[in-house]
Amino acid sequence: MIARLPIRVRLTLPFALAMAVVLVATGGFVYVRVGSALLSSIDQTLRVQAQEAVPRLQQGKSAIDQDAPVGTAVGELITPAGRVLDPSPPTLPKLLDAAPLARVRDGATLKAAIDDVPGLNGRWRVLALPVTVGGSRDVLVLGQSLAARRETLHRLRNGFALAAPAALLLAVWAGYLLAGAALRPVEAMRRRAAAITASTPGKRLPVPPSHDEVARLAETLNDMLARLESAFEHERRFVADASHELRTPLALLRTELELALRRPRSAAELEEALRSAAEETERLSRLAEDLLLIARSDQGSLPVRPERLAAYDVMAAVAERFAVRAERLGRRVEIEASGDAIVDADPMRLEQALGNLVDNALTYGRGTVTLAALRRGDRVELHVRDEGDGFPPGFAERAFDRFSRADDARSPGGTGLGLAIVQLIAQAHGGNAALAEADVWLSLPAASAPRYAELSSSPSASA
Repeated sequence: MIARLPIRVRLTLPFALAMAVVLVATGGFVYVRVGSALLSSIDQTLRVQAQEAVPRLQQGKSAIDQDAPVGTAVGELITPAGRVLDPSPPTLPKLLDAAPLARVRDGATLKAAIDDVPGLNGRWRVLALPVTVGGSRDVLVLGQSLAARRETLHRLRNGFALAAPAALLLAVWAGYLLAGAALRPVEAMRRRAAAITASTPGKRLPVPPSHDEVARLAETLNDMLARLESAFEHERRFVADASHELRTPLALLRTELELALRRPRSAAELEEALRSAAEETERLSRLAEDLLLIARSDQGSLPVRPERLAAYDVMAAVAERFAVRAERLGRRVEIEASGDAIVDADPMRLEQALGNLVDNALTYGRGTVTLAALRRGDRVELHVRDEGDGFPPGFAERAFDRFSRADDARSPGGTGLGLAIVQLIAQAHGGNAALAEADVWLSLPAASAPRYAELSSSPSASA
């Protein structure tokens, strides 16, 4: 129920409850302290009266000086036999019973509140102490009415009963206003956030000038908006580039088929048209697989099934796959691998990454393509290099971006996704990819098991 209330009200309610507790506690403390102070004042007055009453009694006068401005007071002298002497007023009965009188005669001083005394209205404060008058050990009892104290406390209680609710309402109203002022920056951020859409890039939430939690929240949300904006822009570029890459082979495929159907063709011409269409279809298939792989990686870490692998075995499989193509181009694919180059990796993904690098080397490079594996500390580096001029200057910074291709390395069959996929596969295995001139490599964590010899193969071969 409380969770459905506005946050401004939820902030004000605890403040109101705390303020009510403070007011009640303060009122109770003041009431008790004032009552105690008034009682102490009455006791002090009775002690002064007792000091003045002893000489008067010794002179045969009344214990109470009726002319003194001390308020309503009574007094009496009680003999050891229990007889009341010189009561003031004359009709005053004995104020103390036998038990307290005995304690006072033994030397104790008694202070007590009494009521229901015949002839006296209300409650009275009495002071009893032993005195010696005319050689007799008597008890002097003095009393003063508590009516004035009761009236003062009554007025104090009534005044607090009126002032406390007003003070509470004022404090709650002030707390409500302060809560509204504290939440005003949040409301401003809410209104601005409601106006921000994907079609309004660059807008940010207002940051309050105060360096408090709200300001830090605004800065954090602005950072989040910047990241989302960057992700949206990256997504738009990805869609645009993918559309462009798909449009080219589709257009070529459509053109080939239209030309084949435009007039009667010989068997050789139809076969050539079908071969060309098959090539474009293969390109579309590879591009679709690459896009699917990237889309899966964008949804989370690329799933891999790691196995204990010798780098040589993986490189040998890749070299064998590209052997025919390399021979057709008059080139060679060679392998250099050390015996301790062992990794925990998904063989299919690792072959895919190395295959992309070898494909790039055969397409854009020159000379022999070398696959090399070497151990560097707790890492294993898998290199693919050729004898060409390498990548152009400035390309290394964007080489692993999606749809990124060097200007002098473009060809109709390239998509610009090969190196991006290599990087994704390396990162999925806890590594990374890098390049320098005509050399590209993956750096992966080395396998931790000591049984390298069982997985090692021949350190070098060629295809």
